Amino acid sequence: MVVLALQSGAATAAPERTNGATALPLTAAARAAAIESAQQAAGSTARELGLGAEEALVVRDVVKDADGTVHTRYERTYAGLPVLGGDLVTHVSKGGALKGVSRATKARISVASTDAAISAAAAKKSALAGTGSSKATARKVIWAAGAKPVLAYESVVRGLQHDGTPSELHVVTDATTGKKLYSYEAIDTGTGTSQYSGTVTLGTTASASGGYDLIDGGRGGHTTYDLNGGTSGTGTLFHDADDAWGDGTPTNRQTAAVDAAYGAAVTWDFYKSAFNRNGIAGDGKAAYSRVHYGNAYVNAFWSDSCFCMTYGDGQNNLKPLTSLDVAGHEMSHGLTAATAGLKYSRESGGLNEATSDIFGTSVEFFANNASDVGDYLIGEKIDINGNGTPLRYMDKPSKDGSSADYWSRTVARLDVHYSSGVANHFFYLLSEGSGAKTVNGVSYNSPTYNGATLAGIGRAKAEQIWYKALTTYFTSSTDYAGARVATLQAASDLYGAGSAEYQAVAATWTAVNVN
Repeated sequence: MVVLALQSGAATAAPERTNGATALPLTAAARAAAIESAQQAAGSTARELGLGAEEALVVRDVVKDADGTVHTRYERTYAGLPVLGGDLVTHVSKGGALKGVSRATKARISVASTDAAISAAAAKKSALAGTGSSKATARKVIWAAGAKPVLAYESVVRGLQHDGTPSELHVVTDATTGKKLYSYEAIDTGTGTSQYSGTVTLGTTASASGGYDLIDGGRGGHTTYDLNGGTSGTGTLFHDADDAWGDGTPTNRQTAAVDAAYGAAVTWDFYKSAFNRNGIAGDGKAAYSRVHYGNAYVNAFWSDSCFCMTYGDGQNNLKPLTSLDVAGHEMSHGLTAATAGLKYSRESGGLNEATSDIFGTSVEFFANNASDVGDYLIGEKIDINGNGTPLRYMDKPSKDGSSADYWSRTVARLDVHYSSGVANHFFYLLSEGSGAKTVNGVSYNSPTYNGATLAGIGRAKAEQIWYKALTTYFTSSTDYAGARVATLQAASDLYGAGSAEYQAVAATWTAVNVN
């Protein structure tokens, strides 16, 4: 029986804290003020960085560390046009000295002209070709993620993917030659366990008309909606007369809502406890959840455009994909979107997916729920393969038959759910070490590329390093080589350049063939 009461979900003890490089918690008002202040100084910052006269900086986020270091994340424009792949992060000491800059590209942003040789209509037509959709928008941009910045169009094609998942396909087309330069899917999908979490607590809100609404006022107002088989809009807000929700069976429509809302609450609590993060975007505002999407839809997805998670009901509408690791995975796509903005393609897409697996796993451990114990298996409860095996394995990703254990030149060609294996393996090894061991009753046996024996530094420290790298050093185009540099810098900030943690990060990347 799943019964919910009007109360906040319990949080487990916070992990070991780090030094002055730990980010300070900012209220929504303080964060907004920091962004406004940074934007007012953006002109002088651009000049200090040596940007051209046509370039301008737009502040996306500001992170302040306990030691006074300020990390400011910027997007760039050129002659008023958005620069895709031009994002950068400045790192400024308490005294105001520029300590460094993390750049998505080192190329100087400049094009001969901002007059396009082809029309926006032609770019849209090219982007629509072969998609089966008739809906697209296009805007003129500067594409800076290639070898040389070029004038381009970014078209967004909306429709459905083959399995019924909404599609927001971004296609970048050279505005001079009409050549397709890049494409990626902005709807981040993932699958997870349909195992319910037993008796749990969530925040609900008394309705003015009587009864209760599934709105968690203690966590930014997270709201859960019933799509009732629909595929658009928000559907109907869940309401209950006596504040006792669901009965643990998939035929009760509230049960999926219980798991989705509980997963969202635990994920919020995890980010608050582990990183002092005030909501997914760091602004104190909640995302929202939609359940009962489509008919027998076997997936779940995150969309930046609505800042929301959506869950299908699984095979025969009897296995809703609404568990802890699904919620943690999907909401972490929102974290990535609000910070590094890792493009959902090639190696950056693999890092995007791995980040969601890493923090989805961390949420599962954090919850300490006896009905779904923490493990390094992804989707271990849904039996999507029909033989009881997980969807993905972090200790040896190749056990799923498709994922990469180690980096190679071919990793970028894999689907992002499989190229993520390199980072998932890195996180497991950094946390637990190599070789055979048992964690929470689950047996693992993790190999290394170079045959090295690794001890691991513990999951709490591995989480801190990955989070700091993501939020202060990753950019939209970070690849595996860049992730090595970023996590080493994060380990240096948190634990010291000569620390055991720093050395462990270096050794672990080598163990997955990222040198």
